[in-house]
Amino acid sequence: MAVNLPMEVLRSFVAIVDTGSMLQATERVFVTQSALSLQMRRLEDIVRRPLFNRQGRKLRLTQAGEHLLGTARQILALNDRVLASLQGQALSGTVRIGLNQDFAEILLPGVLNEFVVTNPDIQMHVRVGGSQDLLDAMKSEQLDVVLCVRAETEPQNIRIMPMKWIGQAHLLERDVLPLALLEEPCLFRATALRVLEEAGRPFRVVVETASLSGIRAAVQSGLAVTCRNALLTEPGLMPSLPEADLPALPSNGYALFSAGDPSIASQHLAGMLRDAVLSL
Repeated sequence: MAVNLPMEVLRSFVAIVDTGSMLQATERVFVTQSALSLQMRRLEDIVRRPLFNRQGRKLRLTQAGEHLLGTARQILALNDRVLASLQGQALSGTVRIGLNQDFAEILLPGVLNEFVVTNPDIQMHVRVGGSQDLLDAMKSEQLDVVLCVRAETEPQNIRIMPMKWIGQAHLLERDVLPLALLEEPCLFRATALRVLEEAGRPFRVVVETASLSGIRAAVQSGLAVTCRNALLTEPGLMPSLPEADLPALPSNGYALFSAGDPSIASQHLAGMLRDAVLSL
């Protein structure tokens, strides 16, 4: 006998993941926290797998939860498109998105282009900038969705990646390590300077720029070393340095934020961005 995945329970599941907690999810799906807990138990009973691991106040998806998430988004998106089509509706309005430079060059021609093409009535506004500037813009209601770099403890993180030293190996032989860094504020910059100072490793900032392309040019030319992670580096062009030769680095997170009471269009876009980051 076939078992059906309840649509309202899947929507609650996705809301919990997107908001980072059951408490915040209650404001999106309009049910109580106790009702959400019951829904998640029901969903786990249906799939016969635990979907969340609780770490203090944080909820982390299990492997089964990660697998279900992508499918749940597809089911909900198809449901919403079918209803909109039958009711003579289409996604419309304006969606304002903020992206770090890291994501702009890979997501603009990909997922964002797909979103615009499949939703021709949507007006897209994209702002590329630093994480804190983008979050400040969201607080002042200038942006609907923000995808940015945060510390690994940020509850809105959708992916955690280890930071790496990146550059040409011959630069490690220098008494003073040359660095290429983004202008402040920048999590990678602050982390690189902190760990080098703590380790007593002499360094000098030789390239300081607001552009990620400037960092890449400095690294590729052998002018300086930088601190990023391997997620968004091009193989062969941004070589990772041996971990034993420089101070150890922590991980960073990639966080997805949505404004309160998001529109259907911005929820669809946030889901596409999440899936794109997880698949990189």
